[in-house]
Amino acid sequence: MTPKKNNISLFFNQLPKNIFSGFVVSLIALPLGLGLAMASDAPAIAGIITAIVGGVIVSILGGSYVTITGPGNGLVGVTLVAISTLGLETAYAAIICSGAIIMLLGFLRMGNLADFFPSSAIQGMLAAIGLIILGKQFHIMFGHKISRENTIDYLIEIPFTINDALHYENTGLIYAAGAGVISLIIMVYYSKIRNKYLQLIPAPMWIVLLSVAFSYYFELVLHQNNPIAKEYMIPAIPSFSEITTELPKVSFSGIGSLVFWGNVFSLTLIASIESLLSIKAVDKLDSEKRRSNVNRDLKGLGLATIGSGFLGGLNVVTVIARSSVNVNNGGTNRSSNFFHAFFLVVFIVLFSSQLTRIPLPALMAILVYTGYKLASPDLIKKIFSIGKEQLFIFFVTLLTTLKFGLILGISAGVIVTIIIHFIINKNITLFLRHWIKPNVLMFREDDEKSNYYVSVKHFCTFANFYRLKQKLDAIPEENDVIIDFSLCEFVDHTVMENLNNYQSTFTKKGGHLDIIGLDMHDADSKHPFALRKIVAVPKLFGYNLTKRQENLETIANDYKLIYNAEKNKDTHFLNPFLFFKVKQINHIYNKLADKSKSFKLFDIEFSEGEFIAKEVIRTSMLHIVLDKSIPVFTLDRESLFDKVYALAGFSDINFEHHQDFSKRFHLVGEDREAIKTLFNDDVIHFFESNPYYHIESNGNCLLIFSKQRLASTKEIKALLDFGKRLKQVIS
Repeated sequence: MTPKKNNISLFFNQLPKNIFSGFVVSLIALPLGLGLAMASDAPAIAGIITAIVGGVIVSILGGSYVTITGPGNGLVGVTLVAISTLGLETAYAAIICSGAIIMLLGFLRMGNLADFFPSSAIQGMLAAIGLIILGKQFHIMFGHKISRENTIDYLIEIPFTINDALHYENTGLIYAAGAGVISLIIMVYYSKIRNKYLQLIPAPMWIVLLSVAFSYYFELVLHQNNPIAKEYMIPAIPSFSEITTELPKVSFSGIGSLVFWGNVFSLTLIASIESLLSIKAVDKLDSEKRRSNVNRDLKGLGLATIGSGFLGGLNVVTVIARSSVNVNNGGTNRSSNFFHAFFLVVFIVLFSSQLTRIPLPALMAILVYTGYKLASPDLIKKIFSIGKEQLFIFFVTLLTTLKFGLILGISAGVIVTIIIHFIINKNITLFLRHWIKPNVLMFREDDEKSNYYVSVKHFCTFANFYRLKQKLDAIPEENDVIIDFSLCEFVDHTVMENLNNYQSTFTKKGGHLDIIGLDMHDADSKHPFALRKIVAVPKLFGYNLTKRQENLETIANDYKLIYNAEKNKDTHFLNPFLFFKVKQINHIYNKLADKSKSFKLFDIEFSEGEFIAKEVIRTSMLHIVLDKSIPVFTLDRESLFDKVYALAGFSDINFEHHQDFSKRFHLVGEDREAIKTLFNDDVIHFFESNPYYHIESNGNCLLIFSKQRLASTKEIKALLDFGKRLKQVIS
């Protein structure tokens, strides 16, 4: 294992970045915490208490590095059920008991719990949670509170709510619905605007600021009351002193009932799964690729949940959206989680009275968008592309969850997955005979590279993947690993997806994980995560060029380059670049390269964040292998955003005799003297007289791109020309 970088000097060097990141995360956590609590039928302040208690305790006792904790999206439905069936005081007791069980799971080393559920079943459960959130909060977003028996009824009522909103005569309801719709528009379109200045403030915080500004406009400018109906405004929030001195009542009177323990089990199951999935996803974003101690994290989350319950909060879970924001804003250790909690305390102490100016429909719009992201139609398309059987598992889990609850839903998903595996293989004995037997053999090859060789036999599915996972977790990521499936008759979708995650981790750590032995296996789709079954003759697939690809092929001929339209996952040459340290590269495609492969232009698909915070970006980049070594640096257009980041520890390199260049360009790198030597008069004049590009050096190569979108054929030609001339100037 790579030694932990936890010395005091490193901690204080990284502290400004973590304080800044914690502040940005707190801007999202504030409105989201209020919304999640109210959607759960708990007091609004409960969500903030959850985030504060979780941030303090888990940052000290947890086992992950860059995760953020607080109230979770997935728990809205079960918490709502717990409060409605048990009452608020007894629900607090259920939350406390749930925390105790989660902490016990950590001591029992049950951190691998999430690995025993099929991926498609988990996706179905999460999609159902998304629909539960969307269905119940959509009506409040339109200023129309209704009460129905189940989520399906809430979803069926959506068109009627929209129709009612179009015919409102009550001015207060019209303004309430308007606040919800405008907030939803902000949530939908915010991520599509790639503007550095605008994105200094997260979308949920924009909604809060605009809501408060709207209230003050009517009060101070028009001298009128807020026109939004009072029943659709956040009720009075207790001050920080009231929270700490007046603890809520907790009743354990229902501890002997089955209903009580049913709610406890539901809270525990969803909190554990959501946290473990989030930890696994965030580990992929960590630039240092550290592995979280999930069992230690469960202990911290359990203890934090106990404390949160006694203080009037909800279950504390690891949250993927806020964790992704933390990583993308420079968070490097657990202190960012602590400072996110610290800033929430500051907000409550200074601005608790201002929060009552926020309309409920605005907060519910945030949750409606969150629910949509969990149950997005794109998710269905993705699962269908993996395989029709995965879509069936997905829908069985989703519909069962909506109708009968989360526990029966995930159970149905597991059972259906096993049945489908039996049907596909037409051999139940294959599973029954080898279910208990060890199916993974690992040894270290005795050669120069010291490869680890792992042989998998019989079958490998979600039910026994933990055996393979134990072997892979024991291997340092800087080594080379070969996984051989030639003796394995069946590999399911969950295994293929998890192995893809391992490949990414090993590659970014300097190692390599190669999968062999699947040449004689077949899949029903071209998706890399499709399940594999051994057959005599695998299928072949064709390939057609689009119009843009035909244009690229023409450019390749004109510039005497070699064109390859196919997707290529061999992206290791991009790993040394700082730009990709916290981004997940999916593949490159449409590659134009010279014969020596020292000059290649390509389209690339990568993602920022994970899960519901995941944003997939496609752009065009140029990679140049240099004839000599140069210092590592990043050059971009100077912006206000860079000046803000300078306060967090990022310093610009300026040139005394080139004031124009220093004002227009943002240049950073560790070896400042070597960079200043490289940037002589000719190089600086070249950049001053050419269009702006993001340029990054890793010491031996350059990475150049312009906008975070695919380039037109004209822009492709301009980028090719710029790159060739830049190489000549630097050489």
